[in-house]
Amino acid sequence: MRREHFVTFSLLVLVACLGLLAPASATDRRVKSKVSPTYPELAKKMAVSGSVKVEITVAPNGSVKNVKVIGGHPLLVDAATDAVKRWKYETAPEETTEGPIVFNFSPNE
Repeated sequence: MRREHFVTFSLLVLVACLGLLAPASATDRRVKSKVSPTYPELAKKMAVSGSVKVEITVAPNGSVKNVKVIGGHPLLVDAATDAVKRWKYETAPEETTEGPIVFNFSPNE
């Protein structure tokens, strides 16, 4: 009987530890308002297309606190980051990380 209790206790401790180690900051908070990026004039003239991928930190009040660029053409990055900084999310009890968010740019659009 003691061994069964030890195994049960060990499993409970393991489950609790795994729950504590799981990343709690990555969520899917609902976006309340989005701002689309403005295609940069220089990128249009040069017919630059592509995507920009970002990850953002959202404050508890729903405002974008930080933008981390994961990848994208340098001529397009500023337009994407400027737009996503103006997004508003639903409120939450704590800061969260959202992403990756991908913005696609095409000179034909």
